[in-house]
Formats: sequence, structure tokens, C-alpha cells
Amino acid sequence: MAENACWLSLRRETGHGRITHMDRFKQSIACNEATIKRKVAVLMYDGCEIIDVSGPVEAFDMANRTLTEQGRGHLGYGVSLLAKRSGLVSTSSGVRMAADGWEEGGQALDTLIIPGSPDGALSQVVQDGELLAWLKKTAPQVRRLVSVCTGAFVLAEAGFLDGRRATTHWMDTERLQRQFPGIQVEPDAIYVRDGATYSAAGVTAGIDLTLALIEEDFGRKLALAVARRMVVYLKRPGGQTQFSSCLRAQMVQDGPLSAITAWINENYRACLSVQVLAERANMSPRNFSRAFLNQTGVTPAKYVELVRMEHAVCLIEDSRKPVAAIAQECGFVSAEQMRRAFVRHLGIGPLAYRERF
Repeated sequence: MAENACWLSLRRETGHGRITHMDRFKQSIACNEATIKRKVAVLMYDGCEIIDVSGPVEAFDMANRTLTEQGRGHLGYGVSLLAKRSGLVSTSSGVRMAADGWEEGGQALDTLIIPGSPDGALSQVVQDGELLAWLKKTAPQVRRLVSVCTGAFVLAEAGFLDGRRATTHWMDTERLQRQFPGIQVEPDAIYVRDGATYSAAGVTAGIDLTLALIEEDFGRKLALAVARRMVVYLKRPGGQTQFSSCLRAQMVQDGPLSAITAWINENYRACLSVQVLAERANMSPRNFSRAFLNQTGVTPAKYVELVRMEHAVCLIEDSRKPVAAIAQECGFVSAEQMRRAFVRHLGIGPLAYRERF
């Protein structure tokens, strides 16, 4: 009876015309939600990043275990790895993983995940006509299309990100925007959803996104239980630039700026105005600011703030010192200035950070 009611509802939604195969598939997810497992597949290819594959797979498996313990083992996910042909696929780390052939296992998918890879493998996969053709044929039939890390380049090459918001690893956001100007790239996002298309930032962000998918399917309570089992945050604070800005600055290996960034790291408690830093670099403030931004990707003021934040976070986590004392010790003018920096970069204040983490 319940299923018949679903189909009657579908006919009302689509009019008296023909119900397409796609209509039936999508509605079957809703009609049979209490009795079926969602079919999830990860598309494998030689050189893909192993954690882009294993991270989401483990999160879905943890959801299955938790549902079984709750007496709902008939729900959850059926997860598979798909490749051109069944057999072993070499990942970028050299570890090989067994996959099924996509022609045999690619039907009636609920969610399809595209992992990323280093540049060498990525340049080959975005030119793989057979893979792109299969993706273009299969993706329109799935409920959710997902990329992890540089897997966004594969979706972009296949045309699925045109006119959409998306993200990728922070080291590749500028390249994604440059190569595919029709995409609205969000460089700071851990993950992005735009309609039925989802994209995650680098490596472990695939786990963040998978937790969001689990929450979407089964609610916050189950997603939180999975996050606890995996010892990760259900929703980590801040965006990926909190990790990328200082790393970019550390890549400045030559010239006067390498000495300046090293000096900032050692003297973060001092007055570090642009004027002071420019004098130390023997440059005018204007030229120094321009050179620093070009070579590190951040302004001098933001880099100083991030260095101070790094030390403040350690003290917040590892000591019970008052916030005002930590702010002074880390070079902030006041506790309020440090609080604003925390909110800007992490999304929460220092006291809330201490309570949560």
C-alpha cells in the first residue's frame, strides 16, 4: 500500500504523462527508504589517491556498523569500487585495490564518488575518453555526484561543474578557476554542495563531506555517532585556508622573504607592523606588501595573525591559562583582538574552542 501511494504521488507530480525510468529510480529511493541500502560507488583509476577512496568508504562502513548495532542493519550503504575492468587498480601510493568493472556494477547507483590524484595521473584521467564517456552516461542517473580533492577536475572536464559552485584542494583552487572559468570556485570551503553535485577539498575533507552525506540521509545523531567512532569532528571549524596560508608562506625558500617569515615565526610577540617588517627586508612598505602577497598568497598582516593564532591554539588546547594571558603571550593587543581572529579563522571564539576541543 505504501509503495502504491508513492507511485500515485509520483503520477500527481509528473502529470498524467509517462513516468520515466529516472523518475522511477529517484522515487524508489523515497518509497523504499526503510527497506533498501543505498548503492554507493567510488570510481577507481590508476594513480588515484588512496585516502580519497578509503576515507569515504570507511565512513560509510562505520555508518553501517552503527545502524546494525541500533537494529537497523537493513538500512545503510552498499559500497563498491568501480574501474574500467575488474581487477587490481594501483593507487598513487603504490597500494593496489580490487575493483569491479563499471559496466557490471555501475547500474542503479545512488551516489558516485570521484577521487583525486597527483598531477601526473590527473592529466591522464582527464584525457581518458572512455572514462569521461562512461561518466557522462552514468552521472545523470545518480542522485548525488561527488568529487574529492582534485577529482573536481574530472567532473569539470566532463562538464558537470559548469555554472556551479565547487571546491578542491587549496593548492589547486586557482588552477581550477583558471582552467574552468565557468565554475564558481570557493577556495576556503571544506566542502560545497550545489544541487545534486558535491565537492570536497583536499584528502581528509572527503571524510567531512561523507559525514554530511550520512547526516543528509539518516540525521545528525547517526552522523555524530560515526564521527565519534572515527575520532574526527562532525563539522570542523573554519575553512581550509586556515591550513594553507602558513604552508604557502613556508614555501618561500629564497630571497629576503624567507628570512622575514622565519623571523616572524620566532618573534611573533613583537610589534610586527608592515613598516617594521619592510625595514627589516630593506624595502618600502608598499613594495614589501606587494612582494609578500605575491610570494606567499597572504598579506603580511594576515600571516602574522595566523602565526599568532597557531601559538594561541596550542596554549588553548594544552594549558588552562586565562584567555587574556594567552593573548598577551602570543602578541595580540588584547583578548578581544584574539577572539575576533579566532572567529575569523575558526568560526568560534577561544573559550568555545577550548570547550569543544
